Amino acid sequence: MKNFVFISPNFPSNYWKFCHYLKQNGLNVLGIGDQPYDELLPELKASLGEYYKVGSLGNYDEVYRAMGFFIHKYGRIDWLESNNEYWLDQDAALRTDFNITSGFQTQDIPRIRFKSGMKEYYRRAGIATARYHIVDDRESCLAFIRQTGWPVVVKPDNGMGASDTRKLESEADLDAFLSSRLPGVQYIMEEFIHAEINSYDAIFDSHGEPIFETGNITFFSLMDVVNESGNSIYCILKDLPEDTRAAGRATAKSFGVKSRFVHFEFFRLTQDQPGMGRKGDVVALEVNMRPCGGYSPDMMNFANSTDVYKIWADMIAFDRSTQPEGEHYYCAFVGRRDGRTFRYSHDELLRMYASNMKMTGRIPEALSGAMADQMFIATFSERKDMDRFYADALAPGDKV
Repeated sequence: MKNFVFISPNFPSNYWKFCHYLKQNGLNVLGIGDQPYDELLPELKASLGEYYKVGSLGNYDEVYRAMGFFIHKYGRIDWLESNNEYWLDQDAALRTDFNITSGFQTQDIPRIRFKSGMKEYYRRAGIATARYHIVDDRESCLAFIRQTGWPVVVKPDNGMGASDTRKLESEADLDAFLSSRLPGVQYIMEEFIHAEINSYDAIFDSHGEPIFETGNITFFSLMDVVNESGNSIYCILKDLPEDTRAAGRATAKSFGVKSRFVHFEFFRLTQDQPGMGRKGDVVALEVNMRPCGGYSPDMMNFANSTDVYKIWADMIAFDRSTQPEGEHYYCAFVGRRDGRTFRYSHDELLRMYASNMKMTGRIPEALSGAMADQMFIATFSERKDMDRFYADALAPGDKV
């Protein structure tokens, strides 16, 4: 029996499904987390062969000792994953230290985590990327901006989501950023791209071939949702555009992706932009070597009438998928922010779209910064019906 160590299997809460199918496929699933065992979901408890609680997952020595305990008790560890952006660096370190070869190693981190490090691999794939500058002093930043023009975007070179991402539109904005940036953090400055964000989401086998592919469109600026506490909407597409598919596959090949669930983000230009391309072109944003966060895996299931948790577990166990796909839909997400008022109340929206609604509920605090506070997930066969749902869900009014 192969041993699989799952780091933080309790968060996000839907990740118990990965563990469930791993166990169903015959693997011994061992969990390491910081939540007390008695507080784990019953479904997760039933999926784990054993659980080791640490005081903090951020304490490498504790997690290292947990790994040592599992190896002493069960023998060689064949796989280690968290499927979580926050732990990718630590996952790689643990694989390197314990000679687990079924995933990225410490030496891979610069090209898969640092936005500046990704640029070369996009270039090799023939995909345009935004011009950039590693932030140092004011004068060199201004010299870069004289080449690109205002606005520019600054963010941590090794960062997650839109954390500490800012749009600078003037020298005053630049000065405010330089005086308030986090000490010891390397920032990257990029030219502003006029575009919407499209994603390529896929599960790859050990030969680097996709066994499942889908994608989404984000209809809002994640930077604005985080910085301005806004509402959020995005959708899993009914059908993946061929240019996104081609860009995703080329990116995966360039980065050497194998045996992984990935979420690659691309810009689709909304206007011609010199040096980047023509309106409608797909250009690079960043790679994420893990599944799209939050409820996106569930949305992929709804959109494709399948089960990506099982497809991933099948890839781990059998290096192929045994899970079919059915009818495709648009799967729409709406996140409404507390304190905002809307034309239709929660209950009214549920009644109006009862036949479409798949999930609703409160968004965990750890995810609410990027996704808002109350979520609605619904499926639609036609784009026009999804657009009407978005309009109704976010129409301003006098109801909370």
